[in-house]
Amino acid sequence: MSLSTEIDGRRRRGQDNRARIVAAMLDLIREGAMTPSAEQVAARAEVGLRTVFRHFDDMDSLYREMSGFIEAELRAIVERPFAATDWQGRLAELVERRGEAFERISPFKRASDTVRHRSRFLAGDHGKLATALRGLLMAVLPPEIAADPLKLEALDLLTSFEAWTRLRLDQGLSPDKACEVLQSAVLKVAGP
Repeated sequence: MSLSTEIDGRRRRGQDNRARIVAAMLDLIREGAMTPSAEQVAARAEVGLRTVFRHFDDMDSLYREMSGFIEAELRAIVERPFAATDWQGRLAELVERRGEAFERISPFKRASDTVRHRSRFLAGDHGKLATALRGLLMAVLPPEIAADPLKLEALDLLTSFEAWTRLRLDQGLSPDKACEVLQSAVLKVAGP
């Protein structure tokens, strides 16, 4: 075996291990482990604990990798062109898309919120998500509504992950019913 073949094999194993570690973290969170430990991740990925820390300096670096994966999934949902031609229709579509996206990221967002106070990365990631969601909302609204501070703040709240979670978990609504409630609320707040 040549030196370059050996290096390529090590690099491939390293990439495989890294992917398995991220997949293990995602799986554990999907299954309800809000703050999986490095030991749990290593066991699920079937790698040694040292391997986890060889690829990820700390849990924040693992959260960063996980965040990139989730962001790519969300981008596919939010970047679809709107079918509606009027702003009210686009606003209703925006609520529906957010529901789809929030359902997908819900376990990961709740898990990151659990440890956000201990993680500068997760705190920053939360802020970036809130800013991005607000920007997408403002892009759908006509200028006169986007410029109305009371309407904008109410609409930002109603289309937030927190509002979605309240309806889904605390109030026990199905995704379809939660979407219906939020669409009705945002259209009433936005007005004609």
